Amino acid sequence: MAESITVSVNVSVALEQAWQTWTQPEHITQWNFASDTWECPTATNNPVTGGDFSYRMAAKDGGFAFDFAGVYTQVIPLELIEFMMGNRAVQIKFEIVSSLETRLIETFEIEDINSSEQQRSGWQAILENYKRHAESL
Repeated sequence: MAESITVSVNVSVALEQAWQTWTQPEHITQWNFASDTWECPTATNNPVTGGDFSYRMAAKDGGFAFDFAGVYTQVIPLELIEFMMGNRAVQIKFEIVSSLETRLIETFEIEDINSSEQQRSGWQAILENYKRHAESL
């Protein structure tokens, strides 16, 4: 495995809700962006081993957009998601902290365009958006 970064968040929701909020497109579009100047207008997701996903990431000012896409290499419902984005591996673990708290641990291989710190802060910001959305339901 190439050099990787791990980020995590504890979410005050039960495991099943944490999983649904992470995997259902109608939720993904509500949290999958790193700052308020970005949005995720569309998302498709088939979270099964061999399935794929595509999330449209767009600057709200219309200046830039791209698709964040990949293929799932392993999915164990309520426990583990692994996928490839091109040649980069990502792993997300779901851990029960208590009946009403779930921990997500996300490990991703770094890319060579942005600094490690920019990548860490961006992926962590997305997790924090996820937490806010999941806890608001």
